[in-house]
Amino acid sequence: MIDTETIVESPDRAIAVDLPRFGECTYRESEVLTFPWGLPGFASLHRFIALYLEGRERFVWLQSLDDTSIALPTADPWQIFDDYAPQLPPYATSSLDLQRPEEFATLCVVVVSPGAVTMTMNLLAPIIINLRTRTGRQVTLEAGGYSVQTPIPRKAPAATAGA
Repeated sequence: MIDTETIVESPDRAIAVDLPRFGECTYRESEVLTFPWGLPGFASLHRFIALYLEGRERFVWLQSLDDTSIALPTADPWQIFDDYAPQLPPYATSSLDLQRPEEFATLCVVVVSPGAVTMTMNLLAPIIINLRTRTGRQVTLEAGGYSVQTPIPRKAPAATAGA
């Protein structure tokens, strides 16, 4: 567990944590993403950091700091589906205090089922992160016809762009 008393005294010092999946990681308190409402299936987890792995830059792992055994693979949906056009429900923009589009990021959970040939992405319930406040929330879209299991094409646009 993280010593919160030390964090209060020195809020942006480097903090090292040993992660079961990724090994030792160092982060700063200013890099922590807070999910006040938790995430579906993980209601008690509120503090995460975003991890990028070398060679897999399309994916962002949301690593829980409350339970280091939990890490969610996510990706920017526009790197894979350039026609993605979610309309955020009013409660999302209000609860996250979203004022301008450049102030927030959108991530979607990626799922690789055991034995599955294809990865899928949850386009129906994106994770919205206010970059100004570093607060996030997973929201369910009310329109658009998106699925929780949209197959990710083998040759997604972002994967071939730099090749």
